[in-house]
Amino acid sequence: MMNRMKEAAIIAIGIIGLGMCIKSGMNDFVNKDRRVTVKGLSEREVEADKVTWPIQTKELGDNLPLLYDRISETTGKVKTFLRQNGISESEISVGAPVVIDLNAEQYGSDRHKYRYNITSTITVTSRNVKRVRSIIARQGELLRQGIAVVDGYAGRVEYEYVSFQKIKPKMMEEAIRNAEKTAQQFAENSNSRPDKIMTADQGQFSISDRDSNTPYIKKLRVVTTVTYSLKD
Repeated sequence: MMNRMKEAAIIAIGIIGLGMCIKSGMNDFVNKDRRVTVKGLSEREVEADKVTWPIQTKELGDNLPLLYDRISETTGKVKTFLRQNGISESEISVGAPVVIDLNAEQYGSDRHKYRYNITSTITVTSRNVKRVRSIIARQGELLRQGIAVVDGYAGRVEYEYVSFQKIKPKMMEEAIRNAEKTAQQFAENSNSRPDKIMTADQGQFSISDRDSNTPYIKKLRVVTTVTYSLKD
């Protein structure tokens, strides 16, 4: 009699366990396709922390040795101007002069007034962006010394934000939190709740100028895509 009761109890426990497994399997089957994919965004505006300022000067003439002397003198004056305004020697680099023989141009059909065109480039690379910007605003002082700075694409000032890797983890966290908020809102609208993260990417990162007038202000943007499973 006792053996039959034990057997019946074992069978009952087995049936209960089987039922629970079937229920769990059915729930998984019902919920396996219930998911939501959302995007999380994090944006910030920061000041650039690195500036590259190419300063180009040009000399025209027919006497090449004399032109080299003039370009060397101009380079020295520009370097003195920079040092007097707080730019260190380590932040200044001088490129080799570029010489163009205008009479030797392949597609030139007319004789030029001068034969040689020599361009010299002094590049300031600094992490002190505010100081360099203040000097750029006063570069007209070089005109008093007879130095004309050549304008153009090659002499365009470049601003960068090189500390992005330090701020990147915090922005990723913020983007993921915003993605979670969006998933929760979606789940509420569908009478469910977000459960586990099924997939998540590392995020798309971009750094751009805030606008064309303030290239020294950078706009940081992080977009991450997260897929959540949903439960009732």
